[in-house]
Amino acid sequence: MPDKTITIPQEIVSALRLPPDGVESALHQELAIALYMRGILSSGKAATLAGLKRWQWEELLGVRKVPRHYTEEDLHVDIAYGSSE
Repeated sequence: MPDKTITIPQEIVSALRLPPDGVESALHQELAIALYMRGILSSGKAATLAGLKRWQWEELLGVRKVPRHYTEEDLHVDIAYGSSE
């Protein structure tokens, strides 16, 4: 599937309370957070969309107080993986 482009009208871009040189990056991060919070994107894919390394993404989620999607089942899988090495 080819990349998708979202068009944001200039009047909206102008209304954003963001530095002009940081608009695109901020919008990618906002979209990534929103999609992650709704369970539409995994944490790894959301980090990629946000243009952040994994640790930066985790830090951003912490600053924004976004709950992680991590279940007890995920914990058991991680423990099993860790003890198999």
